[in-house]
Amino acid sequence: MKNFGGASLFLDRNDINTDEIIPAKYLTENSKLALKPYMLEDLHLPGFDPASEASQKAKVIVTRQNFGCGSSREHAVWVFEVNDINVVIGESFARIFRQNMFNCGMLAIELPADNIEALFAARPASIEIDLQKSQVIAKGTQDMSYPFTLNSFDRDLVMAGGWLAYAEKKY
Repeated sequence: MKNFGGASLFLDRNDINTDEIIPAKYLTENSKLALKPYMLEDLHLPGFDPASEASQKAKVIVTRQNFGCGSSREHAVWVFEVNDINVVIGESFARIFRQNMFNCGMLAIELPADNIEALFAARPASIEIDLQKSQVIAKGTQDMSYPFTLNSFDRDLVMAGGWLAYAEKKY
């Protein structure tokens, strides 16, 4: 099983859509890896630079509500996958984006608004996920932890490494 966690990137806005995650003009690329340099290229937030060192080193994204809304496309998850981001934490996710995360063996973790607010206030440099204990552990000047829940099927997908690996084992 892969390690979930690492350096964190904070995207402080609701309704970040799939066109901002990976612009539609790149959807004709013929490999996941070809998407890599275009992650969050069209996301415009004050002080955010997708080419910054913080963006390039991130392994975990913390955001607000309705992340991954808009067009339903696997590319939005794939661009995170090829950039070694395997966890997105938010208050809520668009349904298809959320399921695509689990299908790729990645985590879409929903936390209550007050927990998200505490993460934004603390801005921990690193966030680790203890999948066995279902906890988000923020590492900073003061370590904080937050419980989360996953249904058993989504947990099985993540533990297997995604839908294809799950199906191989199961069927």
